[in-house]
Amino acid sequence: MPAPKQMEKLAAGVGRQPRTVPSPSPPDPIPSEYWESILNDPSADARPKQSGPSIRAQRLSEIPQHVLRVACSRCGRIVEIQKADAIRLAGTQAVWKVVGQRLLDDTCQQRTGRHEEDGCWPMFE
Repeated sequence: MPAPKQMEKLAAGVGRQPRTVPSPSPPDPIPSEYWESILNDPSADARPKQSGPSIRAQRLSEIPQHVLRVACSRCGRIVEIQKADAIRLAGTQAVWKVVGQRLLDDTCQQRTGRHEEDGCWPMFE
């Protein structure tokens, strides 16, 4: 720990001296061929292929999992329901997106009074 006089001296010198060490940067500029190869790469725009429709678009009868989970990206709550209970609640032909939104909305704690802002924001897992 520096002595009080040394601390005063250091504090007085702050801001007076310009920075002598340059900020970190690459030593050489990146060649334009590198950027062209990145921009022309066909896999850059490709999205990972899904093995089927997303779970939120599936009907309850088509979902293989026994426990269904929906989370709220607004308040962080997670609601789980067994597939059999979800079918009893909404029927076999109900879409999981609708059922999950209903589950979140029935227990929502983020009520503002404005329709545009009310409710939870579902994230299907």
